[in-house]
Amino acid sequence: QRRAFIEQIRLAKRKRLPLVIHTREAWDETFQILEEEGGRSHAAEVGGVFHCFTGDGAVAEKAVQFGFYLSFSGIMTFPKAIPLQQAAAAVDLSRLLIETDAPYLAPQGYRGKRNEPAYVRAVAEKIAQIRNTPFEKIAETTSANAERLFKLS
Repeated sequence: QRRAFIEQIRLAKRKRLPLVIHTREAWDETFQILEEEGGRSHAAEVGGVFHCFTGDGAVAEKAVQFGFYLSFSGIMTFPKAIPLQQAAAAVDLSRLLIETDAPYLAPQGYRGKRNEPAYVRAVAEKIAQIRNTPFEKIAETTSANAERLFKLS
């Protein structure tokens, strides 16, 4: 996995594309490799996202300092996901994205069903609730963030 991750970083750098990283329970190793391979400067210059982010507030802060966006999935809606919800509440809105991670990780209320893009609203609603921010603001900002990161506009 380390070799593949290093190659992914190098490919993103060669192609000048955002890094898309999915990591679980390997935060120290992930940040170390990013630092060693120039992923930190690449994310700051070109962009990057921690897809299906599952870290706590300290990890979120470090990821943002490295220049990454954080993308939150249906896990955000799970009752026991308190550290993740705290991270989403603390991260600057300009660094926040939402996703479904379909077909997996359906939000609370859809558990046991195949996840689908329409359920992303539940993630946005939960983030709006925990941030005490209007849903429309979360939807607009996260859409603009995605457009900026992936150069969609």
